[in-house]
Amino acid sequence: MIIELNHLRCFVAVAEELHFGRAAARLCMTQPPLSRQIHLLEELLGLMLFERNSRSVRLTDAGRVYYEDVVRILRMGEQAAESAKRVARGDAGQVTLGFTAVSAYQLMPGLLAAARARLPGIKVLLKEMVSEQQVKALETRAIDLGILRCQFARPGLEHCLIAREPLLLALPAAHPLAQQEAIDAADLDSVPFVMYSTGGGGYFHDRISALMSAAGVLPDYVQFIDQTHTIVALVHAGIGVAIVPASAQKLCFQGIIFRELWVDGAYADIDFAWTADQTNPAVENFRRFALEHFGG
Repeated sequence: MIIELNHLRCFVAVAEELHFGRAAARLCMTQPPLSRQIHLLEELLGLMLFERNSRSVRLTDAGRVYYEDVVRILRMGEQAAESAKRVARGDAGQVTLGFTAVSAYQLMPGLLAAARARLPGIKVLLKEMVSEQQVKALETRAIDLGILRCQFARPGLEHCLIAREPLLLALPAAHPLAQQEAIDAADLDSVPFVMYSTGGGGYFHDRISALMSAAGVLPDYVQFIDQTHTIVALVHAGIGVAIVPASAQKLCFQGIIFRELWVDGAYADIDFAWTADQTNPAVENFRRFALEHFGG
């Protein structure tokens, strides 16, 4: 026979009351079963926990040491149960969130700050990935949720538009086009241009290419780059101009200005995505919170 939690609860009640009658009333039981529980516990341990006679009950030295450890054990058991309940409710747990570099400029920091206040028990593990990588990671469960450009949607994935931002022309302050308040697509014909790559920058590459093609314009593409911050750095170095999302202004490069584009469809969408069949309560709580935060 092994020691059970009920034995320990009975022992603590007697140790604290130092009276079997009061301890039995506290436990909502009669005195004889309580006495049997204590006797059995002492047999299992092979030592005396109490010195008792007809007038008093006292803890032995061993009983006092045992009491301190038992109280810790019972407290840990209660904490373990509460922790399990919090995880089951989705109040605690871990969520792996994928995000694009551009979303880190503005969208993601606000979400994380709000989540720390509303969902303090949920740990968010961040993974920076381009949109196509996030879609694959969602499918393989490498991430739970994603902030991405959803042109890579797949069956089984759900998504919601959370932001639409203008596309702006980034150019050095000394560039001739900097004198204009807004830029027409025709102004970019044959102009040295830093373009997004077809791989890591696929969403922006396709969107910008479509805008230029619709206007009958062919810039002089001098570099193809995955990430917005590198593109803006090359613009700063005078390599060329570039079309980037408005949030790139957060990068605060000196000597670069941003101009509005007089081009239909000059905007970029970003979505919040998840798998349709996920069952993790913490992920579901975070997903609902994020959609509420973004107004989706």
